[in-house]
Parts: sequence; structure tokens; C-alpha cells
Amino acid sequence: MDFALSANQESIRDAVAKICADFDDAYWLKKDKVGGFPADFHKAMADAGWLGICIPEAYGGSGLGILDAAIMMRTIAESGAGMSGASAIHMNVFGLNPVVVFGSKEQCARMLPGIVDGSEKACFAVTEPNTGLNTTQLKTRAVRKGDRYVVNGQKVWISTAQVAEKILLLARTTPLEDVKRPTHGLSLFYTDFDRSRIKVHEIEKMGRKPVDSNELFFEDFEIPVEDRLGEEGRGFDYILHGMNPERILIAAEAVGLGHLALSRASAYAKVRNVFNRPIGQNQGIQHPLAKNWMELEAAWLMVLQAGWQYDQGMPCGPAANAAKYLAAEAGFQACEQAVMTHGGFGYAREYHVERYLRESLIPRIAPISPQLILSFIAEKVLGMPKSY
Repeated sequence: MDFALSANQESIRDAVAKICADFDDAYWLKKDKVGGFPADFHKAMADAGWLGICIPEAYGGSGLGILDAAIMMRTIAESGAGMSGASAIHMNVFGLNPVVVFGSKEQCARMLPGIVDGSEKACFAVTEPNTGLNTTQLKTRAVRKGDRYVVNGQKVWISTAQVAEKILLLARTTPLEDVKRPTHGLSLFYTDFDRSRIKVHEIEKMGRKPVDSNELFFEDFEIPVEDRLGEEGRGFDYILHGMNPERILIAAEAVGLGHLALSRASAYAKVRNVFNRPIGQNQGIQHPLAKNWMELEAAWLMVLQAGWQYDQGMPCGPAANAAKYLAAEAGFQACEQAVMTHGGFGYAREYHVERYLRESLIPRIAPISPQLILSFIAEKVLGMPKSY
């Protein structure tokens, strides 16, 4: 059993870190204050070929695994970019996996290269205001009329919709009352983002200002039949292929963010003197930070296991969910402790750790709540009765 990164994985980490070094603390602090999508960072990652890390080489990507992508995403978050930098390219890494797996060769050739080279950005539209995580109850309707589907409905918490040219959309093609199973009757589409038929309202939020979150309103939005992925009514099955990778990647980002906060707290504790001694000499400062390190390292091992299982084609649901849960909790606690270590200065923006704390709530909340993960593990791993 070898826990070391391979030479190729070390190269990924080092190459990505080199790109991130051009986007320093001042860059991300300004983005956090004034907003605006980090297009220059996105372009730098695209120009270096990293946006297609998991897309097959036949369509311009690198054809690497989710474990390799997790190493990349941790590196981005840990560089100082935090969740703002990671979220700017997060969708590119996992989001179009349903296209790769279920799209025809024609669809893959048409849909994937633009994501790889950075000329197109996509958003992922699943969640709705009144259904939350209960995806099988989605209400947005796509009604087929000849060679097109006409979509009406709402989506919420859709990232990058302000800048996206494409949309990966899950919509109901069969009324819920007409399906035999709740997971049936949903279809998945990847198509142009037509702003004349999709109204985009940005949601003001507490963190990650550079990457927008939005509510979408679809009004007779038309989608060509050739932009439907796979069979009609099987979209729920298709998006499941993207859910475990997403959990693994956001877990890696949470670990990176936590280590970033921990490194800032440790550095500050070494130089901040109170009562004629560095505060880092006090066990009241040392012990919480040491605990943060152990929790982050344990979470990272779970991320590595989940990524390895996915890349080997093994069932990885429990590991992916456990990785997301442990990493989100460890990342949040490290960010909180970093603020407390800085004392009053931790509340000041110029020290950055308050931004990390705000961003650390993202992997705790999304893409699935910690409570649902606990329920999933209780049912699927421990064999307890389903509670929801």
C-alpha cells in the first residue's frame, strides 16, 4: 500500500501551483471586495490545459482521473485562491461527465472542446426553490413539441450563470403523477444559454463574491432534441455519475482551504508577541491548531480513497460522502481557529482569514447537507431504516 503521490501527480500539483502563484493575495482580496468573474485566472488554467483534466484526450482533454483532479483542486484552494478560485473551474472538471459517459460521439465532439479550451463556460442547473435536495420532485417542465423541447420553470443557486454560454439542465419531461418510480421522468440537456428566454437574478451572499450564484427563470426556453443526453426520462440516473466526483472534488477544495487557513494561523502565531512571548508558545494556541492539522490530514486520506475507488470503477458512494463530510467539517474548524488565532486582526480583511471562514461554509452546505450524508451512511453502510 503506497500513500505517496506518483511522479505525475506531483507534477500536476507543482504545475498548478506555479500558475496560481501569479494570482496573489491582493488579487483575491480585490475580487472578494468588488466581485467579477476571475476570467484571467480561468484563462490561465485553460491555456495550460487544466480545464479538461478529466475529459478524454479524443476531445482535447487530458483523460486523467478524479484523483488527479482532486490534487489539482486542493492545490488551487490552498494557493490562496480558496473557494473563489476553485469554484471558477469546478464545473469544468466534473460537470460534463454525463456528456462523456452518455453523450453520443457527435455530442461529445460538439460539446466538450469548448469547455476544454476555455472558450465556453457552463452552469449546472438542478436545484429548485421548493424542492432543495429532493431532486426527484423537480417541477421545471420540458415539453416536447416536434424537434424541440419547451422549458418553463425555475432553478436556484446556479453558479456562473452570469457568464455561462452553456447550461446543463435537468428538467421533468414526464409529469410526476405519471411515472412509476420517482427517479423516472427527468431528462438531461446540454444546450446554449439563451438569455432572451432565461432570466438570471444574482443572489447576494456572504462569501465567494467572484463566482456568482443565481436564480433562473425559464420562459418558453427552447432546446433542440439533439441536445438531450441519452434517453428521455433517464436524466436522474445520468446526473448520479457526476455526484460522487463532485463530492470528492469539493472535499479536496475544503482540505486545501483548511490547510491554507492553518498555514496563515501558524505563521501568525510565530511572530505575534503578547506578554513578551510569541503566542504560538502557548499550548492554548498550539493544541487547537495541531488538532486542525490531524483532522485535515485524516480527511485528505478519505479523499484519496474515494478518488481511487472512483477511478478504479468501484462503488464509491460511502467514501465520497464521508470525504465530503469530514473535509467540510475539518476545513471549517481550521478556518474558524485561524480567525481566533489572529484575535481581533482575524476580523480584519487584510489578514485574509475572515474570507476563508466565510468561504468554508460553502462545502459544509453544498452540494449536500451534512445531515443527509449522515442519513446516507446510516442507511447504506450501517443498514438502518431509511429516515427520509
